[in-house]
This record gives sequence, C-alpha cells and structure tokens, in this order.
Amino acid sequence: MGHRYGFLALLSILKYCYELGVKYVTIYAFSIDNFKRKPDEVHYLMDLILEKLEVVLREENIVKQYGVKIDFLGNLKLFPEPVRKAAEKAMAATAQNNGTALLVCVAYTSTDDIVHAIQGLYKEKQARIQQTAEGKQMGDDDEPVDCSGGSNLEEFSVSSADLERHMYFAGYPDPDILIRSGGETRLSNFILWQSTFCLLNNPKALWPDISLWHLVWAILQYQRVHPFFEKKQRL
Repeated sequence: MGHRYGFLALLSILKYCYELGVKYVTIYAFSIDNFKRKPDEVHYLMDLILEKLEVVLREENIVKQYGVKIDFLGNLKLFPEPVRKAAEKAMAATAQNNGTALLVCVAYTSTDDIVHAIQGLYKEKQARIQQTAEGKQMGDDDEPVDCSGGSNLEEFSVSSADLERHMYFAGYPDPDILIRSGGETRLSNFILWQSTFCLLNNPKALWPDISLWHLVWAILQYQRVHPFFEKKQRL
C-alpha cells in the first residue's frame, strides 16, 4: 500500500515542480539491489510498475496535461519483458513533450552506471583503434605498414567527460537538489557521480508524506548555498 501512496505523492510533486519551473525531476524507483528481495515482493513491484505505466499511457493525467517527458535510466534488460516494453512505449509516447522531464531510475545503481559507462567507452575506443589499424593496412604500397594495431597515447586517454557520454544520465544536467526522505543521510548508491555539487536535503517525512512545503524548503536551502556551489564549479 505504501508504494501506491508513493506514486500519488510523485504525481503531486511532479505538478508542483512544473508550476515552480523545475525542468528535471529524477526519482529512484527501483534499485538493482531490490531484485534481492523476496520473489513475491519483487513480483508485486513489477506488477505495480506495469500498472502505473499503463495508466500513464491510457488516461488523461498530469503527464499529458503538462507535457511531461518520461525517460527510464538503468539496465532495463533486467526487467521482465512486459515491463520493459511498457517503459519503452512510455518513452516513445512522451519523447516529443517539452515540459518537465521525469527521469525514472529503474534497475539502477550508481556503481552499475559507472561500469556501464566504462564498458561503453571501452567499446568505443576499441572500435576507433580497429579503424586506425585497418586504415594503416590499406595505406600506400610504397609506405611501410604497421599491422600491429598499435595506437598513440591520445587514443588510450580517458577523461571524465568521456565517461559521462556513456552514462545513463548522458545528455541531462547534474541535479541541484537531492531529497532523501525519512531523515536518511545515506545516498544508497544513487547518483554518486552526478552529485558532486548537489545539496542533500533529508526531511524526516517519509516519501508518501512529502508535500509542497518540503519541496519549497529544499529550494530555499539550495538558494542559500547556490553561490558556494557556483564558485566551486568554477575552480
């Protein structure tokens, strides 16, 4: 029952964010670690996600009313096929919306996000090195050909920007505020990479009880520390 009330709280917060001009809202809906829960509980949560996705796609609601764009971030391959297809359908149906973007982290952990980025970057570098080697092999007959597949240091170099291009959050700005309900002060393996200049707000209220007041208070706190974050980012 708590998860259903949590969904209603999400709709309310989404409405408030739209009215306040917040362009990006990210929720941690399902961690990869949640698959370790009891099978009955995991099955219930999968059914609930599927149910709510079908509601979003079928009915006139806040998503359509405010032109919300939905994007699911995480390893969707871990989900049952019906849930994965419903998520893909929701993303396709709202892709052209230009209101608030709702980023739903499912089958997600920050460590998996980083591993996923490293794997993507490795494949990119490997393909580039292969292309370089093939290009050398097709060189002029009068020139010596290096068939070793060797590459210069630049091709092997890696920057943080390179990794970010392959993360689930690629194309989206880093968050400004992270609201951790229930008074929790741990991030639970959530957006560890993206939260360098992020305000952690931890109201004692549980998620279903989060209200407009909690949201406004978090924004006021962020406005107070924003000059400090802005200065740190310029360093």
